[in-house]
Amino acid sequence: MMIPAAIELGVELRVLAEGDGMAASLAADRVGDYTDAATVLAFARGVDVVTFDHEHVPQDVLRTLVDAGVPVHPGPDALRYAQDKLLMRARLSELGQPVPDWARVTTPDELDAFIADHAGAAVVKTPRGGYDGKGVRVVRSAAEVAEWFAAAGEDGRDGALLAEELVDFRRELAQLVARRPSGEVVAWPLVETVQVGGVCSEVIAPAPSSAGRLADVAADVAIAVAEGLGVTGVLAVELFETSDDRVLVNELAMRPHNSGHWTMDGCTTGQFEQHLRAVLDLPLGGTGCHDDWSVMVNLLGGPPEGTLTDRYADALAGHPTVKIHNYGKAPRPGRKVGHVTAVGPDLDEAVYEARAAAKALQD
Repeated sequence: MMIPAAIELGVELRVLAEGDGMAASLAADRVGDYTDAATVLAFARGVDVVTFDHEHVPQDVLRTLVDAGVPVHPGPDALRYAQDKLLMRARLSELGQPVPDWARVTTPDELDAFIADHAGAAVVKTPRGGYDGKGVRVVRSAAEVAEWFAAAGEDGRDGALLAEELVDFRRELAQLVARRPSGEVVAWPLVETVQVGGVCSEVIAPAPSSAGRLADVAADVAIAVAEGLGVTGVLAVELFETSDDRVLVNELAMRPHNSGHWTMDGCTTGQFEQHLRAVLDLPLGGTGCHDDWSVMVNLLGGPPEGTLTDRYADALAGHPTVKIHNYGKAPRPGRKVGHVTAVGPDLDEAVYEARAAAKALQD
């Protein structure tokens, strides 16, 4: 999705895909192991700036690039806080940013004590590798994550897990910002995200009933996080709006993020163009909206038979104002294979059009 923005800016984009079957291989110059420092360095020698579309590139690979003089955005010093949730919670606490009550637990007894101190329940997360609901459990006893303690010890770590209070929240929000190396930072409107089974299903922009204090606080938090961690590129800060009117940081993503896909059709500058501007240290674009509302609905899993393109005739004819984005991924239950976006002056109409188009593409 960065390719159209790169073409419009006249930026040559080169891609190292991790495998022949990956969606990124459609635009790849090279296929190789992104966990191998020599492979990535050889690729990086032919570009001016390196960025990435997920947080799983190992620290030693990124530091090899930096040591070789290759600009990497975001850099490893920032990215480690998106790679390790324990580091993230500790650093955000140091910066005075609002987070759920949390603890680093290394034994079942420590976790049971945390649960007892938090009304008999806790959210437990594996520090590394989890996403879209993976590596996250709500528990009422340490026995419910016994295998996580065992696995953490087996892979050479000290068995530490992240325990957090079970937040009583009204809804989940996301605040996207972009920051470039010279320090300029911009924010998009705050959005509401709807999760199904731990996976983002819908995004409404701007978040209903968020104008004023809530939007200001969310933007201030995200900008402070970007500056405090030294993030360059797009940063997504996932938030809880609690029942007692607090805003708490849940997760961070240092890249274009699913909660920002609506900006491609709903904003002056979409997140993919903005990410390119940021990592190239170009002036950042405006983040104003084209209309009052934008609604994005993820296409999860794809149709039970055939492909998304098989459904285009009916979906496009029935919903001519909706934009379809097909990721070119093979259908799989729960997998994000695309999204649709509806933009307009009426929220109910935008919600209807986006959901109806998504249904026409998948049912």
